[in-house]
Amino acid sequence: MKITFYGAAREVTGSKHLIETDNGKKLLLDCGQFQGKGLETQEQNKTLPFDPSSIDHIILTHAHIDHSGLIPYIYKSGFRGSVICTSATRDLCSIMLADSGKIQEHDTLTFNKKRAKKGLPPVEPLYTQADAVACMELFITVGYDRKFYIDDTITLKFTNTGHMLGSSVVTIDVKTAEGKKTIAYTGDIGRPENRILKSPAPFPQADILITESTYGDRLHSTMGESDEELFNVVQDTCVRKKGKLIIPAFSVGRTQEIVYALNNLYNAGRLPKVDIYVDSPLSVNATNIFRLHTECFNDKLREVMLTDPDPFGFNSLFFITAKEDSIRLNDIRQPVIIISSSGMMEAGRVKHHLANSISNPNNTILVVGYCAPSTLGARIARGEKRVSIHGVEYQVNADIKKIESYSGHGDYKEMGQYLKCQDPKKVKRVFLVHGEYETQLAYRKYLEAEGYKNIDIPAPGEEHVI
Repeated sequence: MKITFYGAAREVTGSKHLIETDNGKKLLLDCGQFQGKGLETQEQNKTLPFDPSSIDHIILTHAHIDHSGLIPYIYKSGFRGSVICTSATRDLCSIMLADSGKIQEHDTLTFNKKRAKKGLPPVEPLYTQADAVACMELFITVGYDRKFYIDDTITLKFTNTGHMLGSSVVTIDVKTAEGKKTIAYTGDIGRPENRILKSPAPFPQADILITESTYGDRLHSTMGESDEELFNVVQDTCVRKKGKLIIPAFSVGRTQEIVYALNNLYNAGRLPKVDIYVDSPLSVNATNIFRLHTECFNDKLREVMLTDPDPFGFNSLFFITAKEDSIRLNDIRQPVIIISSSGMMEAGRVKHHLANSISNPNNTILVVGYCAPSTLGARIARGEKRVSIHGVEYQVNADIKKIESYSGHGDYKEMGQYLKCQDPKKVKRVFLVHGEYETQLAYRKYLEAEGYKNIDIPAPGEEHVI
């Protein structure tokens, strides 16, 4: 049996890890899209290192596009196996993949206009909305903590990781000539305390552990501290400076967390009288899916819902879907909070709000999640004074604030604490994925001090016999 690491290898995007069993089964752990460089990643996404029609099953840990976003493309390219995931992940994919297809179509249209001016032929989108809708017929859902039989030699089980709605570690048992082997792939690991979701749950003992390392060298603030930071940013921007607060946030997870934190401030009577707009059709649809999956909510939120039946809505909060309403937000002159995707500021309506706001010193751009190093979000967060948005250069005069603890990823101690459910002496191999290489080196040292041995940091395309 062997595993080959095709994505999220020494980087934080494009998760794809292929297991090939001794009896010929091919299991693809996640099928993520490379993100962060706009259409520069087009060829990287189009150049598949395996034959899609040869894949028997995609085992999907969660719905984020860097883990699920290439499913429509490999469907378009001949994949007809099954996609196995939790029900919440399936529901989120039904809207997120279609939205991604829409973005592919829009970006390609814009790109082709530039190519036409240079006399170059047009290119096709990676996939379309139609491809995204069609691939959903392949999805099979499995509840948490239930054994699912792929065949008489392979079973799997999903366990909650608390990273996002429906996220899971997948534990795969494979019968081999040498006996049973257990592979655990954590996907992305959430924080032990979450405003909305249940805490990560222990998973069965593994022989082979594949685990993320995004924040493998950093520590987060506590949940209470980050909520207070958010309050202070709102006060400083909307009350003291009377400016706009722009919060680029992923439509699924971060947007709902920010809305819920603001809802708590509203219920406590602390939120200033300022209108808040969630400007993203995907965020609106995702929030509705959150409302459907209360089984994923933690006890504290369930208690809140006894007196506040809608924790994702309050009087001064408005959800924007129509393009015309989004454009009208640019004309608002009074203090306002605008939450818009995408979180890395690479696509979506947030780029228009940045272009309209980033040069005004009264405004604030608040970064609330991880941004890959090459993205617009990362360039803004690290203090670049001039940035290009839609091909136009803008002076960065707005305040730039960061609250990294709103990230859905645990820090290195939180991830290490989660892995306490494993006996390091029984784990024969560890593979670190989904992290920048220098960060992974630091996290490997931490795990070695915790008793883990044989820790590999695979490079893209690296193959290992397990």
